[in-house]
Amino acid sequence: MSDGRTALNAATDGLIHITIPVGMLQCNCTIIGDPATREALVVDPGDEVTRILELIGRHRLIVKAIVSTHAHIDHVGGLSKLHKYTGAPVLMHRDDLPLYQAMDMQASFLGVMPPELTDIDQLLKEGDVLRWGSFEAQVIHTPGHTPGSVSLYLPHNAGRVTVAPGMLTVFDEAGEKIALSDSLKKSAHADDGAPDVPLDESEKILPPAPQLFSGDTLFAGSIGRTDLWGGSMEQIMDSLRAKLMHLPDDTVVHPGHGPVTTIGNERHMNPFLQPE
Repeated sequence: MSDGRTALNAATDGLIHITIPVGMLQCNCTIIGDPATREALVVDPGDEVTRILELIGRHRLIVKAIVSTHAHIDHVGGLSKLHKYTGAPVLMHRDDLPLYQAMDMQASFLGVMPPELTDIDQLLKEGDVLRWGSFEAQVIHTPGHTPGSVSLYLPHNAGRVTVAPGMLTVFDEAGEKIALSDSLKKSAHADDGAPDVPLDESEKILPPAPQLFSGDTLFAGSIGRTDLWGGSMEQIMDSLRAKLMHLPDDTVVHPGHGPVTTIGNERHMNPFLQPE
């Protein structure tokens, strides 16, 4: 496990990205930070809040907001505890409030105890812009997996910082440089609906490409399931084709489970997105 110091020294500016798979379903909890101001977003703290807090403290980050891409139990189980410890507001789309408030039903389905709930401080909607440090993310409403699923999009100009030209490396758990392309290649071989999951958290300075945090709408080689509460195949396909597939091909996609991919990879290789 890297402590992040090597990654932070790799460039004078950049976007800190820490991913930590948490809980029994290995939801990808993401911490997105500005290395200059130390302000950060936490996306989908599904469980293991102690580990998340340890990373926040280790990198001296100030959590400005806690964002839920959707209200399934594996993505929201840690919302209340993280809010208590950080004081940061909790953000979720209005259409997922009924699902969030039905946590007893979700927990019973999985045979686990329901997590403690917290108030939702801000209701997200299509077109909202979240700002922290020198960065901003656009909220895209992508219903289908759940009625209130959202994705966060950071375009090329999301921040007023620059990354060293040609910096296409990330850092593994040992602090060693690896090519981002090697990580992206995994998506081409991912099993449908069961992509590989990182073994532990990693921190990286993201390269100068657009970034999409897609929740459970788009995976490497697959899409989110639609057979749970409020799911709709028609809606998720519309979200994918009318919204996400209009993003640039070089957009790096960070799904709610499994490895990273790109919009271009999924446009050409995802079996759900091929012409009929």
